[in-house]
Amino acid sequence: MFIAGCLNQEQNIDVQKRTGDENNYEDFKIITNNEQVQKVRKIIDNIDWETAKVQMIRPADYRFAFQFKNEAKAVLYELWISPNKDKVELIIVAGNKYVQLDKNTSAELFEALTGEKLSDQK
Repeated sequence: MFIAGCLNQEQNIDVQKRTGDENNYEDFKIITNNEQVQKVRKIIDNIDWETAKVQMIRPADYRFAFQFKNEAKAVLYELWISPNKDKVELIIVAGNKYVQLDKNTSAELFEALTGEKLSDQK
């Protein structure tokens, strides 16, 4: 019942991109297309998260959050692009959850969130 209720609510994904080397972010895009939102949601829901408190060597490249209309609370995800530009790592900030995705899932999630190819990143 709960899942069906959530799927009927309007949901957006707010995506922010890090600017410079510091922990500064700017709004990158808001995904409002329900098909795109559900694609990202499906990837996130199928991740086998590790419970871990992780210290990364630099701030996240991107941050994103699913936002239900008329709801203030959102879960913040942080995303790092690997040095080889072929995988992404994710952290759920509030939940001490971490995962490194495989190449295919990384590419699919990154493109769904940004509209860009992971392999094209500098």
